[in-house]
Amino acid sequence: MHCGVDEAGRGPLAGPVTAAAVLLPEEPDGRTRKLITTLADSKKLTPRAREDLAVLIREHAVAWGTGWSWPEEIDRVNILQAAMLAMSRACEALGVVPPAVFVDGNRCPVVPGAAVYAVIKGDGYVPSIMAASILAKTARDAWMCEYAIQDDRYGFEVHKGYPTALHKARLAEHGPSAIHRVSFRGVVQEARS
Repeated sequence: MHCGVDEAGRGPLAGPVTAAAVLLPEEPDGRTRKLITTLADSKKLTPRAREDLAVLIREHAVAWGTGWSWPEEIDRVNILQAAMLAMSRACEALGVVPPAVFVDGNRCPVVPGAAVYAVIKGDGYVPSIMAASILAKTARDAWMCEYAIQDDRYGFEVHKGYPTALHKARLAEHGPSAIHRVSFRGVVQEARS
């Protein structure tokens, strides 16, 4: 049995980087097998499909967890290290130590007690990583939409913090918010324009 891990939010100018860890059943029943056949990389799914699948993943997984790294930490340690921390936290949130952890990408977080393997492009073909990709993306998107209610100046509910034309224009108009990653070059450049 292995756990899949992926993150969402390395590229945005604002908000957290979010990771998820998913432990799928080793011998899935019919409904879980059907779910597994519908999984895909979260970037290739519509928002509605991601939301629907996230509900099913949480229902059918043996265990799942999310981990977060917030903008202040991202600015302090850099985005790669923050992503690794979020992934480690997601694995810790599982509540169990899986014997093996498959991580999307070419770097591995520290997961005490588990063998950890990097799987390049794993979010395209390893079901547990695809499931983690979906949970990480939906959790982060939901958080950004909630934050947009508190601070509606930037349109976070639309672009989720990614460097779109709308986001850059709002950043130039208002300057950085409390959740902007001030160490990112795009944040400083847009705020000065």
